[in-house]
Amino acid sequence: MKIEVKKLNALGKYTGSFKFEYDAPADLCLVPLCKIDGKVKAEAKYEIYADDSVGVSLKIAYRITGQCSYCLKDAARDIEKVYDILFVTEDDSENYYYDGVNIDLTTAVNDSILFSQPNVVLCNDCAGIDADNK
Repeated sequence: MKIEVKKLNALGKYTGSFKFEYDAPADLCLVPLCKIDGKVKAEAKYEIYADDSVGVSLKIAYRITGQCSYCLKDAARDIEKVYDILFVTEDDSENYYYDGVNIDLTTAVNDSILFSQPNVVLCNDCAGIDADNK
């Protein structure tokens, strides 16, 4: 999961896209009694800017399986999210830093997985809390 920025610059490939699959660490799922089932699928489009910063549009898709957060029956939920990420060569504490040569996407992908997780996973029988039901 690396973007070789220096090499792409030398080849004049300032934009592009790629796909990959990723085995997420087991402890990355924050939903109780659940896990990330299978590989995380990722698609990315990149653009290298004149100041050597790199914009990445990252689309992730994965499945969470486990027990329903309400009744404990088997449950699953498919997650798909898109994040726009900026990698910069000077650490500004707002964007992801890289050394100007290669970008390792591992941290950005892991963060995207963490941010995209639901609070609960429900089975087909549990509709969730009905706020209008008094």
